[in-house]
Amino acid sequence: MIHMSQLKVPARTICKKVPADVVRRGIISSQEKELVIEAAAKSLHIKKENITRLFIDKKSLDARKKDQINFVYRIYMVTDGINEKKTLSRYGKNDVKYIEGNNIDIIENNEILYETPKANNEKIIVVGMGPAGMFAALELAEAGMKPVVIERGSDVDTRQNKVESFWNGGKLDTECNVQFGEGGAGTFSDGKLNTMVKDKSGYNKKVLKTFVRYGAPEEILYLQKPHIGTDKLRDVVKAIRNRITELGGKVLFDTKLENVIYDENGLTEIEITDGRKIKCDKLILATGHSARDTFYMLNDRGVDMEAKPFAVGVRVEHPQEIIGMNQYGELYKSLPVADYKLTYTTKSGRGVYSFCMCPGGYVVNASSENGRLAVNGMSNYLRDSENANSAIVVTISPSDFGGDSPLSGIEFQRKWEEAAYNAAGGMIPVQLLSDFNEGKISTSFGDVKPQTKGGYKFGNVRKSLPDFIGDAISEGMNAFDKRIKGFGRDDALILGIESRTSSPVKILRDESLQSNIKGIYPCGEGAGYAGGITSAAMDGIRVAKEILSGIGTLSTIQ
Repeated sequence: MIHMSQLKVPARTICKKVPADVVRRGIISSQEKELVIEAAAKSLHIKKENITRLFIDKKSLDARKKDQINFVYRIYMVTDGINEKKTLSRYGKNDVKYIEGNNIDIIENNEILYETPKANNEKIIVVGMGPAGMFAALELAEAGMKPVVIERGSDVDTRQNKVESFWNGGKLDTECNVQFGEGGAGTFSDGKLNTMVKDKSGYNKKVLKTFVRYGAPEEILYLQKPHIGTDKLRDVVKAIRNRITELGGKVLFDTKLENVIYDENGLTEIEITDGRKIKCDKLILATGHSARDTFYMLNDRGVDMEAKPFAVGVRVEHPQEIIGMNQYGELYKSLPVADYKLTYTTKSGRGVYSFCMCPGGYVVNASSENGRLAVNGMSNYLRDSENANSAIVVTISPSDFGGDSPLSGIEFQRKWEEAAYNAAGGMIPVQLLSDFNEGKISTSFGDVKPQTKGGYKFGNVRKSLPDFIGDAISEGMNAFDKRIKGFGRDDALILGIESRTSSPVKILRDESLQSNIKGIYPCGEGAGYAGGITSAAMDGIRVAKEILSGIGTLSTIQ
């Protein structure tokens, strides 16, 4: 079998042969696969008929040179009628390798299997139905355990109704909103599934395959920057929950963790919303990064934690057309919706960078506490809004928080979220970039109009941030304009504030993934061990496997 990690096909060739809507969505059609086979054969100087099977493992877009935009593929192929070793010895490039055997199925399906669980009376409770908790519970259930998941928010359908009501001017439900409820905060985001986590375990691929199994589009398995979209992610989340319950697990919505009770040997039980106590041997603590009251409770109960760095800033909006033209030139209408990733270091040494970029998306009111306002970005599967939006954020560390408590980062967030709430009477404050730079309230829009979920109003976003963050953003936007023409245009929109980039707290855990209170397993983004849907899900799998290995249910069969 031959592995080729850098096979390039000109984007123009793909766009000529494949329907535009298919190219834009990233789907690999039969026409595109045929073009890949032809390119592979030409690259190896063999006939395409010699290639009997080809598997595309990864697909990305190289647009560094606007006049030479290429799709790049990582492929595995089986051939017939040639001596593969001899062919590759003549080829002499390090991006092409020979692999003994021809079983592509092993590469496509490297899944961990389980033995039948040994009889045990383990009472395992998962707190949180976000990606970490959801995947941990699924892993446990598929291994024959019967976990109980408690989620302070509602099921995804009820949650959708509550969030839509809030966006349309209704009252904020502080227990069920963009941050809390089935699926976690990621359910109301772009559904981005790329991660920077090194994946020696294969958990990344496992997460993606699981999403596809429960309804996500298949292209997430091979796209370099996979995404599901808010609209599709809701159905996927529901399907995973149904599988957990089919296997004997339970999911209790509108149920909040109020207390953890333990003795010298570790955790014994937990207390939930209605005052009821539940016996618990192992608690997977997969709360999201906005479960502030839970962090305070855990701190009071003696769970070791520390403040951690994160980032705070704003959302920016530009016409999607500008981003597309800058990234892809005249081909932008034919290629997948363009995104960007920008970084800059200010003269004072602060890092400024784009975060959670949402092509063709919306800026959403992501508040979870009364009198405080935070925004986030989301896109649907087709990414067909007029605007691109992204967080432009500035790195901050515990020395910026103004306190020594492990929870001082939360208080920092709260202070500036209150300022953002007051800036526009509880609506999303909006400011033109030129006015943001000058610190004055805007009075009219230019060519860019807000694309939001939730009401907006002109307000002084600059005054909703510490001066050092506002100054760093202005400097960074000017620098980014040199990278993307028009990025620093006067009528680009600034919306605030983006304060929930990651958890401000890290709940410490040891080599067994337990906290200082035995039986409590901090997990996922809220606990400080992930940064996004995929990495949180991967950490959930990791914690579940640690628990399973400890009670004799994990097989070594691959």
